[in-house]
Amino acid sequence: MYLLVTMKMTETCQPSCPVAKTARIIEGKWTTLVIRDLLSGSKRFSQLVRGLDGVSPKVLTERLKMLEEQGLITKTIHPCIPPKTEYALTPLGFQLMGVIQAMAEFGGKLA
Repeated sequence: MYLLVTMKMTETCQPSCPVAKTARIIEGKWTTLVIRDLLSGSKRFSQLVRGLDGVSPKVLTERLKMLEEQGLITKTIHPCIPPKTEYALTPLGFQLMGVIQAMAEFGGKLA
C-alpha cells in the first residue's frame, strides 16, 4: 500500500520500476478515461468518441492503438456494412480497475 514511501527516490525513476511502467501506459487524460469507459463492457469507436467529450478521433485512435499494443484491449472488426469495430479490455486491462477506482475515490474528495 505504501510502496512509494518505502522505495528509494532513485528506484522510482528506474525504467524497470513497476510504478513507472504503469505511469508510462496510463499517462494522459484520455488513456485512463478510455479504460474507465471500457470497464463497463465493449464499446464501438463511435460510442467512445461520444463518451469522451472533447477527444479528437485522431487522439482516440492513437490511444486505442497503444492500449492494444500493450495487451490491455482487444480490437474486433465485424465484417458488416459499414464495418463495425469494437474495443474491449483484456484480462490484463481489467486489472487496472483498482487503479481507476482509486482515482475515482480520490477525485471525489477534491473540491
